Amino acid sequence: MAEPFPLIAITLPGASSLGEAAAVVEALDSGAFSRVHIRKDAHADAVSLLRALPTRIHDKISLHNALAADVSEFPHIGVHLTGRTPSAPAGFTGVLSRSCHSLAETDAFASEGDYAFLSPVYDSLSKPGYRAAFSMAELARAGAEGRLGRVFALGGVTPARLRELQMLGFAGAAMLGAAWK
Repeated sequence: MAEPFPLIAITLPGASSLGEAAAVVEALDSGAFSRVHIRKDAHADAVSLLRALPTRIHDKISLHNALAADVSEFPHIGVHLTGRTPSAPAGFTGVLSRSCHSLAETDAFASEGDYAFLSPVYDSLSKPGYRAAFSMAELARAGAEGRLGRVFALGGVTPARLRELQMLGFAGAAMLGAAWK
């Protein structure tokens, strides 16, 4: 039997609705996704969503651009690093991930964190004009070298592409646009 291919959902940055917390809970409880990343344009929206989620799923949530106050209030969440927040709040010891846009970045982060996002692997569904940055040959080579073992593919990921990503050697895949359709 094939190993499960973990999927991560990323919340829609501008979305803010009463049903969003319920959708996050359903995504995790159904087993469709192993983790959900909260990414919001406004930090207050991210905190509001976190407060609406039951604490029983906080260990399956990662927050983009987390502040020290966030990890203090929500001690079981993970932290996702980006260009805006390149390091975790002081004393953070939970699940750590990072957005990367080159294989060199994922290689450098491998010893620091739990996993990285590599994007865009395909043309983005949610960001028009955000084109794939890697050839399939380049990704296949990286996979054969064992460089994708803690890397999640992001950018244009759809259910139809999951088998290909698994065959390339990715640890899993992350979805933003396709996750909530």
